[in-house]
Amino acid sequence: MIRVIGIDPGLRNLGWGVIEADGVRLRHVANGTLHTSAGDLAPRLLSLHQQLTGIFQQYAPETAAVEQTFVNKDAVATLKLGQARAIAVLVPAQFGLEIGEYAPNKVKKTVVGVGHADKNQINHMVKMQLPGVQIESPDAADALAIAICHAYYMRAPAAPKIVGGAA
Repeated sequence: MIRVIGIDPGLRNLGWGVIEADGVRLRHVANGTLHTSAGDLAPRLLSLHQQLTGIFQQYAPETAAVEQTFVNKDAVATLKLGQARAIAVLVPAQFGLEIGEYAPNKVKKTVVGVGHADKNQINHMVKMQLPGVQIESPDAADALAIAICHAYYMRAPAAPKIVGGAA
């Protein structure tokens, strides 16, 4: 059994979800959303760091997964998201964890079966895979989906290594 945390980075709302994976069996542990208020960037990043550190101390995940940033038309928003994502990668690194990084479409395809699934589809499939889960927010649902995706790829067999040359 391995404890996995999924993190959906955001400067205003950072979603997190913790699951336990035992082969193909998944169990929900906890989920939530970290919040920051509008204002200067540095205090907001510090707040995210402190809050996420508290989650790691409380739930002791053994591996982490973070959603990769996609670039949108608003360069300023993308930059701020990137800075929040840095916190999402920094905290697991401080705890010595390996970090999986997944593109949003890969998470959706893994959890829902469709690379362009909407929030309702993600929410539904997370509930299907984690029976009885009470999801705090759409950001927490995304984070749980990221954790599920990571659990799937952790147990996937590695590609066979090619030894020697072609026959």
